[in-house]
Amino acid sequence: MNIGIIIASIVISAVIFFFMGVAYRKKIAESKIQSAEDEAKKILENANKDAENKKKEEIFKAKEEIMNARNELDKEIKERRGEIQSQEKRLFQREENIDKKSDNLEKKEKDLELKRQDLENEKLNLEKLISKQREELERISNLTSEEAKNQLLKEIDEQLTNEKAILIKEKEQQFKEQSDKMAKEIIGYSIQKCAADHSQETTVSIVSLPNDDMKGRIIGREGRNIKAIETLTGVDLIIDDTPEAVVLSGFDPLRREVARIALEKLIDDGRIHPAKIEEMVEKAKEELAETIKEEGERATLETGVMGLHPDLVKLIGKLKYRTSYGQNVLNHSIEVSNLARIMAEELGLDPKLARRAGLLHDIGKALDHDMEGTHVEIGVEVLKKYKENPAVINAVEAHHGDVEPQTIEAVLVQAADAISASRPGARRETLEAYIKRLQELESIADSFDGVDKSYAIQAGREIRIIVKPDKISDSQMVLLGRDIAEKIEKEMDYPGQIKVNLIRETRLIDYAK
Repeated sequence: MNIGIIIASIVISAVIFFFMGVAYRKKIAESKIQSAEDEAKKILENANKDAENKKKEEIFKAKEEIMNARNELDKEIKERRGEIQSQEKRLFQREENIDKKSDNLEKKEKDLELKRQDLENEKLNLEKLISKQREELERISNLTSEEAKNQLLKEIDEQLTNEKAILIKEKEQQFKEQSDKMAKEIIGYSIQKCAADHSQETTVSIVSLPNDDMKGRIIGREGRNIKAIETLTGVDLIIDDTPEAVVLSGFDPLRREVARIALEKLIDDGRIHPAKIEEMVEKAKEELAETIKEEGERATLETGVMGLHPDLVKLIGKLKYRTSYGQNVLNHSIEVSNLARIMAEELGLDPKLARRAGLLHDIGKALDHDMEGTHVEIGVEVLKKYKENPAVINAVEAHHGDVEPQTIEAVLVQAADAISASRPGARRETLEAYIKRLQELESIADSFDGVDKSYAIQAGREIRIIVKPDKISDSQMVLLGRDIAEKIEKEMDYPGQIKVNLIRETRLIDYAK
């Protein structure tokens, strides 16, 4: 019983103490809150005081700045006013100067107007005087002003023609002396260094026989051997009374060469029958192909042209069996290459380009029997196919004047081609073409007014023209000769150059009675 009372008292005491502790803590917390509130009020009061002080300070500073700015603005306004006043003074002075100048200009304008009127009056007087003088001159000379003007213009034109002819003659003579000297030196030096032999080929080849009995063996029984040779080679085999020789005839030199080689091999072998003929023809074709390759390589080595496509080398070798007006095309191409190279070296140009273009300039002639077109067109097409240098292609295309040359080396190839073709004995031309060229030369000269007669001499290398002395004066001869030469250059194709020689002769006949 006592224990229950004790426990109950303890519990009640604990509850009482708990509530007392809670009350005490509440009082302590309230006191702390109060002190904190008091502290916060003090802080707020201090902060308000500081804010008021700072506000006053800032207001004071702002007032000072405003005062300073106002003072500076007043100062600037004063300075601006001073500047404006000085500018007003200058403008006033300028206005005064302008007024003075305008007054002076008005005076000058009046003076000029008076002078203009005086000049107008003088002009009228001069016109009247000139009119009187013209009338007087017309009366004295019995010519109108228009007739006198035409006569004066005619005299001036004649005088100018004479002076122009003299000047042209002097300049041409001066230019010719210099250019002829240089050209002769360069071309002479080039030809001297490249002295080539020329031989004319025909459309036949002659094969020597050891004896005349060989002719019968070549013909064969009932002509079977000769028929086999002609069928396999495409050439005509002519066996006549010529002792110890047979003739191979054909326009294709390659076929003729195959026939020649095959026939010589058959003669050396001694066995002549269709099967052996076919075998020898095949061997001859192989030998000819090897010869063509060797000739192309020899030409490239001789001219120093390297880096050519093998097919182009073969085409160059093929030129050995092509002729142009009787001139061997391979020898001609080698000579043109060397001439162009030498002239390029003398002129300080590109010798490699010149000799390459010179060697390839007639490459189309190796194919002109097999393809359509001129040898220039074929050559250009082949070189483009093998991606040759465009400068070389242009030189090949321009060497006969089909297009304009784009490089000086192309012009040198033209000159070298003309030099090689115009050597004495280098080329042959038919009598008909020769006469036609002479007639064309004379007809060009006769087409000009004032020409009496013309004669083509020196195998067409000179045209001698006799002019009418009553129509062509000495001064006009210079211009006439130049016009004739230009027309010949435009309308004719010829190797080398043609000399235009004009002759004017005045004769007087009188009789003593």
